Amino acid sequence: MDYSRVLMFAARIATFLLVIPLHESAHAWVAKKLGDDTADSQGRISLNPFVHFELFGTVLMILTGFGWAKPVPVNPSRFTRTRKNGKKISMRGGMALTALAGPVSNIAAAFVAALILSILLTTETGRLAYLQMQTTDIVLSEKNLMFISSIEMLLTYLFSVNVGLAVFNLLPIPPLDGFNILRFFTSEKVDRWFYEHQMIITRVFFAFLLLMSYVPVLRVPLQAASDLVRDLLWRAVSWIPLVFGT
Repeated sequence: MDYSRVLMFAARIATFLLVIPLHESAHAWVAKKLGDDTADSQGRISLNPFVHFELFGTVLMILTGFGWAKPVPVNPSRFTRTRKNGKKISMRGGMALTALAGPVSNIAAAFVAALILSILLTTETGRLAYLQMQTTDIVLSEKNLMFISSIEMLLTYLFSVNVGLAVFNLLPIPPLDGFNILRFFTSEKVDRWFYEHQMIITRVFFAFLLLMSYVPVLRVPLQAASDLVRDLLWRAVSWIPLVFGT
């Protein structure tokens, strides 16, 4: 049995069960903090994955590592939060902050996974288990090493998938989070153009995603961006061996 492949899909399913709810709840929580309780009233501040379930986005995530959940409803006209200067936060500003909350939650989850993995790798057992994880022949009789290597593999995939989800959702294309962040810097004229052509844009986008799941070369730009973020996160935990190393 190819345990690495089994664990890869287990990590992606775990991402759906744990991290996607965190991502969507982050959107809903920030919207509520800004004054809009639309999502909260629909139970979207929840770690129950089935509250956020969206079939195509979930299947795509399991197959490719990139995907999405059911969009969190946000009513920007209900934003009431004021800034330090006493001015009410703008609808564009509120939407940008709400959109940014999701990818930030993924980056935070990836950082925690990298942190735990780095600590495990400072121990002799952890290093040995990691070396075993790199081989195709997993020694089942070594139960302790098998357990630790399984944890390390799951953390590795959770780290990778979280980064992938964050980068993917930051694409400035509707209906992804990056589009609502981009809108903060654009005009109403641009908004109107996207609104008038949203059906065409959405269909082209979904067609591209479907094609991307079958043609790996199309994922190269996303992969390059993800690799950059992964490198930065690993650098952020590079101090771990100095503190916990033996």
